[in-house]
Amino acid sequence: MQITADVDRCQGHGRCSLLAPDVFDVNDEGKVLLLIADVDEALVPDVLEAITSCPEGALARM
Repeated sequence: MQITADVDRCQGHGRCSLLAPDVFDVNDEGKVLLLIADVDEALVPDVLEAITSCPEGALARM
């Protein structure tokens, strides 16, 4: 599964990095940092939860 992160929409809640820390982190400005864009199947459940939990809709599947 491939994903994208829109830094401009991100408000720095950090839910994504808590739910899927192998995929998301937070940069120095507190915004989402995508660590990997092509997600392994084992990480898909956590990533889908992070996508649906983002209050700003900054994360998406491609």
